[in-house]
Amino acid sequence: MEKTNILVLADHAEILETIIRLINKNESWNGVGVNSYENAAAAFKLDKFDLVLLGVGVNDAVEQQVFELCKSIDQRIVCMRHYGGGSGLLHSEICHALGL
Repeated sequence: MEKTNILVLADHAEILETIIRLINKNESWNGVGVNSYENAAAAFKLDKFDLVLLGVGVNDAVEQQVFELCKSIDQRIVCMRHYGGGSGLLHSEICHALGL
């Protein structure tokens, strides 16, 4: 079974690390973390992503850039804000975004 690839963009290193760790605890998901729009764009050149989560420190301008990037690559990529909270909320957000 192919894993769901999830890209997380956040500029707070410890929070980004925690989100990626929680995502990768699920055997069906593969989380990749980046801390800038430029790194997100570079990640898309290396891999295909099904979901992009925008976390801590991502401002409105960068959010818009990421939405446009996702739309230009594949209209099916889900791109959404991650608002924080425990692992249960993260799991729920991802499942909801993926229609699970």
